[in-house]
Amino acid sequence: MNGYVYITGQGADPGAGRFLKDPMFGPVPTLGACMPNIRRAVSIGDWIFVVSGKIERFQQYVIGGMQVAEKISALQAHARFPENRLSVTPEGLLVGNVVVSEAGDKHPLDTHSKDGFDRRVENFIVGGNSISLETPAQIQRSRSETLPVLQQVVGKAGNRPIDVIGRMSKIGGSEVDTMLAWLNDIKSGK
Repeated sequence: MNGYVYITGQGADPGAGRFLKDPMFGPVPTLGACMPNIRRAVSIGDWIFVVSGKIERFQQYVIGGMQVAEKISALQAHARFPENRLSVTPEGLLVGNVVVSEAGDKHPLDTHSKDGFDRRVENFIVGGNSISLETPAQIQRSRSETLPVLQQVVGKAGNRPIDVIGRMSKIGGSEVDTMLAWLNDIKSGK
């Protein structure tokens, strides 16, 4: 078992009220169109951990992680996860991580370039086990502990998550265990 830890897009910080569209930590966690390099590289049983994007006045934090249960196509995801299809909320917020239409074409609401679309629709990740931090206390603790935990797990010093992991880092099984133990401690209030 291996893992990957990556930083999501700038401004994506659910703890600061900034929406995280992908991955989605719902009843069935999924990673749809983001990070095609990680989605291609992971194997069943690997873990994917996500760090919030950078925004002013907030420390970045590990939002959560999911264990890879399946890798399917975006067209299969369209059929299996209708609630994850791209749509616009009444408030005008673009939500969802299934970026294809029913025919498998680029969804009209997908704002990414058509270049590379074929890579973005492969290896839609369906998670099994997952953990996500949701309460203000959990998020605050993760904000204060993320940088030292990432430094320990990756074995590199830095002043910000990007200094430690770059956009992403691959980690081994014992490092995955460290991340999971830490997140479970936060989740349980230890």
